[in-house]
Amino acid sequence: MNTTKTKNANLSYIEGWLSIGLNILLFAMKYWAGIVSGSIAIIADAWHTLSDSISSIFVLIGTRVSEKPPDKRHPFGHGRAELVTAILIGMFLMFVAYEFSRESISNLLRHESANFGAVAIIVTIISIIIKEAMAQFAFWAFRRTGYRSLRADAWHHRTDALSSLIILLGILLGRTVWWVDGLLGLFVGLMIAYAAVNIIRDAVDPLMGRIAGGKMLEQITELCNRHSGDFLRAHHFHIHEYGSHVEITFHLVFPAQYTLRQAHTIANQIELDVRNTYNIEATIHMEPEGEEKDYRSEKQSFY
Repeated sequence: MNTTKTKNANLSYIEGWLSIGLNILLFAMKYWAGIVSGSIAIIADAWHTLSDSISSIFVLIGTRVSEKPPDKRHPFGHGRAELVTAILIGMFLMFVAYEFSRESISNLLRHESANFGAVAIIVTIISIIIKEAMAQFAFWAFRRTGYRSLRADAWHHRTDALSSLIILLGILLGRTVWWVDGLLGLFVGLMIAYAAVNIIRDAVDPLMGRIAGGKMLEQITELCNRHSGDFLRAHHFHIHEYGSHVEITFHLVFPAQYTLRQAHTIANQIELDVRNTYNIEATIHMEPEGEEKDYRSEKQSFY
């Protein structure tokens, strides 16, 4: 394992264990405050916080699996385990959102209210500060490592901080309006569901395979042109993501008079430059000029 990958994994482990410890502490505080005040919104927020610990466990497991080296069954490594982890976090959040929304609607139908006091206010303020700090740390770790599961965990922390902020505002109104607690619980559930959908979508996209970005296409095309001038035409780009390991395949049209050895030498050098410049493994399909297929007419081709 290279040094960069080791540092990324260690940072992910730190975020995961820190998140688990602080979330369990906050869960206990919120749950106690919810029982004391009789607030479904605060109790729902407590379980939301505990769900953060479960998502952090997923992060640790995903990191552990993704850092395993390639083997015969997985020649491109195990990096996509980290994407699967993000999907599991999103699915768990959807379940949490459903439970909170269902309980909140039930309370609204029963006309149940909560008795907020100083304990609820103090615990909620502490939760907002700690959860936003945890979100900032997880976002920073994501920027350093590129691990999508860390980004998913960061949004989990952020939604918890925002839900606590909304509950704090509701506490100030809850003393005079009976339905505030149930409405806040429902709002928290919808907020969690929104975050879950975004997390799942962002993880599924690279798993399904996606087109290479416009900027990347321009850069690689320029790199090809630097080797033999603009008579080399690159097209039909596909990008394949396996966590931190990324591969790109594309077709390269050579002048018809080039020998196979000449074309192969240039293609090898381009693949080496792509690896050294972008940390991406490239595979080039070589085509003689005049024989290239018009892939633009095929609906399932990517550019």
